[in-house]
Amino acid sequence: MDVIQAQLKAARVDLVPGLARFENENEVSVEGDDGQPTRLRGKKFLVACGTRPAHSPLVPCDGKIILDSDQILNHDTTKLPKSWIVVGAGVIGMEYASMLNVLPGINVTVVDGRAEILSFCDDEIVSSLKMEMRHKGARFLLGESIKSVEHFKNGVKVEFNSGKAMFAEALLYCVGRQANTDGLNLEAVGLSKNHRGLITVNEQYQTSHPHIYAAGDCIGAPSLASTSMEQGRLAACDMWSDKDQTTSQLESGNYPYGIYTIPEISMVGKTEQQLTKEGANYAVGLAKFSELAKGQMSGDIEGILKLLFDPVSLQLLGVHAIGHGATEIIHIGQVAMAMNCKITYFRDAVFNYPTLAEGYRVAALNGLGRLTKEQN
Repeated sequence: MDVIQAQLKAARVDLVPGLARFENENEVSVEGDDGQPTRLRGKKFLVACGTRPAHSPLVPCDGKIILDSDQILNHDTTKLPKSWIVVGAGVIGMEYASMLNVLPGINVTVVDGRAEILSFCDDEIVSSLKMEMRHKGARFLLGESIKSVEHFKNGVKVEFNSGKAMFAEALLYCVGRQANTDGLNLEAVGLSKNHRGLITVNEQYQTSHPHIYAAGDCIGAPSLASTSMEQGRLAACDMWSDKDQTTSQLESGNYPYGIYTIPEISMVGKTEQQLTKEGANYAVGLAKFSELAKGQMSGDIEGILKLLFDPVSLQLLGVHAIGHGATEIIHIGQVAMAMNCKITYFRDAVFNYPTLAEGYRVAALNGLGRLTKEQN
């Protein structure tokens, strides 16, 4: 917070702490800690209020034994329960589940109604994560929907519609997010929101009122910190007609996903599932961290770097990584895709040795070698 406040001060931005609500199309009131409202007028507005964990009537979060992804942050880390049921196999659920899973003496079971965890990720990468987590003791109960949750003094019992039941000392609920738009009084300015509180915007991040913008998690996917910041920048540029700065790789989809599980996952571009669904022809190049000197030195021999490319044009179509440093090395692939590089670029490039980055060269040689064998 100190860093952000210093940046705001340097940019000569006035900060008015409190809860804001629209009074009309050109005014907001901000209620401070003293309960007194401060009225502010403006020509332009940007709503960037973020989201909070969504709750289910079937899962009564009490912040002690049944927690959401915010409440767990206030839990005494010296007295963590020894067994956890993590409901939700999306990004947040899997990040928490993998963190708990590496702590000594803690057992974790991941539950989700879907057939697979992180369903938007590449199947091979997901399989690698599950294998590593299972190796450390995690269990997965997928394709199961909750029937009831019963709270006891020493834990929680979950019954599923399939007839199965589980008991654990604690439950962590990580299914969905709800936008923090409830108290903004959007109705006063005629702005609507959906059942999740999300606001609809156009390509310039304008709402139905052109002078009121919205950005970040409160407008929906991709709901990443990185993309939210870029959306805010683009909205600000459009507000002040700075058209030279409104071109962004965000619109083309050239942005990475970073998932801070243990091990990390990162990706940019298409997955094998997407390319198969599109009927696209593609080839694969793999580099295992166990084949890299840096991987051997760091002990991260389970990591993978995967390149997807067109077998005819050799154009790079997607980059996927799992392992230590995955969220860092993904940016090499991101830049290469933005520059429309072919996989031969990595074959011909010289990388520092030893580094994980040289995995790009290993993966390129692997993919091109496979392609040559198939063609012969």
